[in-house]
Amino acid sequence: MASKGMGPKGMGPIKPVKAPVPPIRQKSPSRQQVIPEAVSNRMARRIAIATGVPTLMGMGVFIGSYLLVTRHIAEVPTGVTLAASGGCFLLGVLGLSYGVLSASWEDAPGSLLGNEQIGVNINRLRSSLKAMRKGNNTPG
Repeated sequence: MASKGMGPKGMGPIKPVKAPVPPIRQKSPSRQQVIPEAVSNRMARRIAIATGVPTLMGMGVFIGSYLLVTRHIAEVPTGVTLAASGGCFLLGVLGLSYGVLSASWEDAPGSLLGNEQIGVNINRLRSSLKAMRKGNNTPG
C-alpha cells in the first residue's frame, strides 16, 4: 500500500509540479489612455442625473400605485404599475449611455444638455472600434 505522499509501488514520493507563470504584460505609457479627471467628473454628473431621476420615478410609481390602491382613490391594475415602472427603469438604463455620450470629452465643459456632443462622441467611438479591430486582425 502506498503511504501518504508516495506514488505507486516502485516510484518515489510525488512532488508537486509548479506551472510556469507567464510574465504580466503592461501597456506602454504612450499607448495607455487615461480619461482626464474633469471629463470623468462631467460624465459621472450626467450619468447620476440621467439614471437617478428615472430610477426615482420608477420607485415613485410603485409608491404612488400603492397609495392610490390602499386609500381607495383608484384601482390601478398590476400590469399598469409594472409597465410604468419598467419604462422608467428602461429610461434609467438609457441614461447611462446618454451620460457618457453627451459629456464633452474636451477640456471645455460644453452645453447643459450636451446634445451637440452626442454625434461627435459616437463618431469617436466608432473610429476607436475600427482602430481596435484593425489592430487585432494584424498578425503578431
